[in-house]
Amino acid sequence: QLQLVESGGGLVQPGGSLRLSCAASGFTVDNYDIGWFRQAPGKGREGVSCISVSGDDTNYRDSVMGRFTISRDNAKNTVSLEMKSLNPEDTAIYYCAAARRGRFATVQAMCRMPALINSWGQGTQVTVSS
Repeated sequence: QLQLVESGGGLVQPGGSLRLSCAASGFTVDNYDIGWFRQAPGKGREGVSCISVSGDDTNYRDSVMGRFTISRDNAKNTVSLEMKSLNPEDTAIYYCAAARRGRFATVQAMCRMPALINSWGQGTQVTVSS
C-alpha cells in the first residue's frame, strides 16, 4: 500500500520557522513527483511547493517564494518543506502528495491540479499565531 505520513507541524509565532517532513512507505519516492499542499478553513486545497523525481525541478506558489524550500532525500524516502518567516496566512493543514513519474508534464502542473492526485497523506496542522 502506498502510504504518506506528514510530521513537523505545530504552533509557531509570526516570523518563526518550521520544518515539515513527508515519509513514504510501500513505494520508493524516486519514481514519484512529490508535492506539498495546504488547506485553510473555508478554503480549497492549494499547491504550496512541488518537486520532481530528481529534485532538479521545483515549483513554489508566489506567496511562499523565498520563504519556503522543498527538498528530497530519495535514499531515506522522505521529502521536506522548510518554512521560514511564517505569517498567519500560512495557517493551514499541510498535506504531502505523490504522483507517479510522468503523470504531470511539469511540477508546476502538479501543484496547480491537486484534484488529479490520488495519493495523499493525512496532513499536519500548522498554526501561526501570536
